[in-house]
Parts: sequence; C-alpha cells; structure tokens
Amino acid sequence: MGCSRNCGLIAGAVIGAVLAVFGGILMPVGDMLIQKTIKKEVVLEEGTIAFKNWVKTGTDVYRQFWIFDVQNPDEVAVNSTKIKVKQRGPYTYRVRYLAKENITQDSENHTVSFLQPNGAIFEPSLSVGTENDTFTILNLAVAAAPHLYPNSFVQGILNSLIKKSKSSMFQNRTLKELLWGYTDPFLNLVPYPIATTVGVFYPYNNTADGVYKVFNGKDDISKVAIIDTYKGKKNLLYWSSYCDMINGTDAASFPPFVEKTRILRFFSSDICRSVYAEFAAEMNLKGIPVYRFTLPSLAFASPSENPDNHCFCTEQIISKNCTLYGVLDISKCKEGKPVYISLPHFLHGSPELAEPIEGLSPNEEEHRTYLDVEPITGFTLRFAKRLQINILVKPAKKIEALKNLKHNYIVPILWLNETGTIGDEKAEMFRNQVTGKINLLGLVEIVLLSVGVVMFIAFMISYCACRSKKVN
Repeated sequence: MGCSRNCGLIAGAVIGAVLAVFGGILMPVGDMLIQKTIKKEVVLEEGTIAFKNWVKTGTDVYRQFWIFDVQNPDEVAVNSTKIKVKQRGPYTYRVRYLAKENITQDSENHTVSFLQPNGAIFEPSLSVGTENDTFTILNLAVAAAPHLYPNSFVQGILNSLIKKSKSSMFQNRTLKELLWGYTDPFLNLVPYPIATTVGVFYPYNNTADGVYKVFNGKDDISKVAIIDTYKGKKNLLYWSSYCDMINGTDAASFPPFVEKTRILRFFSSDICRSVYAEFAAEMNLKGIPVYRFTLPSLAFASPSENPDNHCFCTEQIISKNCTLYGVLDISKCKEGKPVYISLPHFLHGSPELAEPIEGLSPNEEEHRTYLDVEPITGFTLRFAKRLQINILVKPAKKIEALKNLKHNYIVPILWLNETGTIGDEKAEMFRNQVTGKINLLGLVEIVLLSVGVVMFIAFMISYCACRSKKVN
C-alpha cells in the first residue's frame, strides 16, 4: 500500500515535470510558429492579409480642415498690423477610399510598384457648414508673385495686371475654391501661357500620387512596405534623394515585431519629405494592444538642432540664419511657390512665428501627429496626421497690394487633421486571426507550465511528507 502510494506520488511528480517541460518547450516553439505566420501574412503579395488591406484600406479615412478666416484684411494691407484670424471648422472629406492601381510585382527585386488615386468626398454630417461657406484669406497668386518673379520690371507689369483685375492682398473664397481650385482673375490676364487655376490642393481629384515602388518583404521581412523609389511631384525625387529624405513606409504599416525603441520613419508626399515618430505610450484599441508613436518636436527643429532639416533652410533672412524652428520651407517641391509647413497653430514653433498673428492657440493634444501601431504585425490601426499650410508674404515696392507691408508674414491658411481608425468588423477579424490566436497560444503555454510546476511541487511535497511519516 505504501509502495503503491509512493509510486503514485512519484508518477504525479513526473507528470507535472513533463507538463512543465512541455510548456517550457512549447513557448519557443509557439513563438517560432507565431513569427512564421506573421512573416507570411505581412508580405505584400496576393493572398496575404497585408496585401488585401494594402490594396484598398478597410478603414474609413477622413481629412478635416480648419480655415483661418482673416478678420482685419484692410488694416493689415494698409498699416501692416497683426493679422487677426478666426479658426473655422471642421469641414470634413472622406479620402483614401480608392484602391491602388497599376500594381506590378517585381519578383527579381522583391518590390511592388503602384499608383495611389486621389479622391475627396465632402461629408456634410461631419462638417460645420457647406462647401460654399466663404472665407477671407490671403490672395495666393498675389502673395506668390514677388517670389516667382523677383525682377522689378516684371513686377511692375504684374502690378498693372493685379490692379486691372481688382485683386488685393486678401480675397474672399469659398471652401471648395480654396481647397480644390479656382480661376484666378489676375493670372487670367497674363498674356502668355501659364496655369491660371489656383488652390491649396489643386489638382487633387482624379489625380494619382506616385509612382511608388516599395519592398514587398518576400526576401527580407524587415524591409516590407519600405519605399524604394517615389516618382511624384516635380523635382521631389532629386531634391529629397539628395537630402536623403525619402525613406520609411507610407505609414499604413511597418515591418513586423515593432519594439518600443524603434524609430518609425514614414514618407508623406503632402510635405515632400520623410519624418519619423517615437514611442510614447501603450494603448488598447478595441481590445487590441497597440503602441502609440508620436511625431517629436525635433522633426520641425532648426537645422542647427536637427541636421536632417538642412534642405528646408533655403535662405538666411526668413530663416534668421537657419535658426527659425517649427516651419519647413517646401517651396522647392511646390514649383517655387512660398509654401511653408508647420504643426497646427505653430505648435513647437519659434515665438516669432506666432507674434504677428493673433488668434492662435497651440495645443499638444489637439495638434500633434500620432500613429497607433499593432507591434506584432506592424499594422497601423489608428492615426492622426495634423499639418498646417502657411504662405510667406513679403513687402514688394513694385506691387501696390503689398507695398505697405513693413515686414514678412508667414500667414496660416488652414490646418488639417487626417484620421483613420480600424472599424469594429475589421477589429474583430484582427482579434480572431491575429491577436486571438497569439493570446490563446500564450495562454496554453502559461497554463501547461503553471499546472506542471504546481503538480510537480505538490506531489513532491506529498511524497516527502509520506516518507517522513514512514520513518517515524
């Protein structure tokens, strides 16, 4: 009877040890299975989860606009006073709803090239007004004239056309005109062929962003979705390549197994450059653990602080010898137009940027850019891209509309918030196909290991106690 009991206790201990060992073995094996599955599913080729969502996003993406309505246009034009602005918005459009086109796989170089069609659909229910709402804004054509034509003789001719068209430093335009384009009356009088349509995002609808060529990850999963080349906006490829600015992905996804220490680099054609994000916090999005990465203030720092920004310092006066921070001059990829990019309300910008503008209220929570990335797959499940479009306007003695200005202004035109969040249906699918299986496998590993250890310890204690009684 005693021997039988001792044998039972020993057998139980052995079983517990086996379970513990099996659980311990299962952990690295499970990790290998997870990695193998993820590496297969994130490759950008027909049949994978990544490819299906990459061709056409299943997430609704919206671009909201806030327009800076100028309250004192005459005072500014005549007396060069502070520009008083009032933010109006949001005006919301649905974007990125069109599937990628001209998708071509290159099996030799392990890349895939494509075009991303552009489209914007106005969403009245998510907007404070209609596309016909009118704003007082800077006259884009008049402000750009001295930059595009610095010769004083040419400016004199342009001045006569500006006066004849009854154009001034500021103008009234509808939302639709400002964003998507209008025929400018001043440019329409120019006697030689030039583009006469002006708009902050003109042309946009029925155009395509690209051609992009990205690595598909077939040979090296650490390169998946990273941009190889981009042939888009005029002069962008040469300029950005020279400055080593085209790198990273398009921010829709990143190579899998993202660690908190990783710097996530992504390219945005809106600002003609690549930027980067750093880990900020762990989040839970619809039951899915994600890492939040945010755009640091250093991304818009002066070249003296961030050498990567040296390409955006194109002159010494406006940039105050390249010490001005918080704005990037992207005129080189905007055909010379004096366009400056910043964070909304000049967040993280030099104090002198906001000094001549009244009505700005920078706020970190409302105006920062972030990405919520699922760390195992590298998929971006939620994001908010926030940027401000500004135009540099400076005094011009030969142009009457600008001759009374006493200093330069970097005038905010609008800021945008492009957002997207994984939908409930997609989130459930993601939990079932990815995180659910990973969690289940992890749970099995832990249970086997825990039960095995407990059984081993319990039976060994019982065995020792039994032996002790037998001796007594």
